[in-house]
Amino acid sequence: MTHKIIGKYIKELKFNIPNPKTFFLLSKDIANYKINIDIKSNQVKQKIIEVLTTLSLSPIKDDFEKIDTMIIFSTIVELDDEKLAKKDMEKIILIDVPSTVYPELRNIFVSLFENSGFKDVKISKSVDFEKLYKMKKIQ
Repeated sequence: MTHKIIGKYIKELKFNIPNPKTFFLLSKDIANYKINIDIKSNQVKQKIIEVLTTLSLSPIKDDFEKIDTMIIFSTIVELDDEKLAKKDMEKIILIDVPSTVYPELRNIFVSLFENSGFKDVKISKSVDFEKLYKMKKIQ
């Protein structure tokens, strides 16, 4: 193994439904929003990196009332070798870590919606981060 997760936490959380009208529209039209996933990383110190996995919702069309929802999940990763090849480092950051933390991150996000009265939030139970990585490499 080239790395291990030594810590994880919610770094930032936004969950803003601006008014009752938006709440009722959203509860009817939650399918008109799409989930966005973003992954970034920072070097904390030698052999320690922070991987930031962000989930957010955005409307598919511009004419929808906008809710502001986002969760940034920080994962602290210790590398076994600081001289990893760039390709191996990318795979850890963009595939391995997000694949490991996504189920927990998804559960937190879905729980926020369910505890706010939205029972029909459909956010994919799994994401093929390797497929996303390969698609991004092609672009």
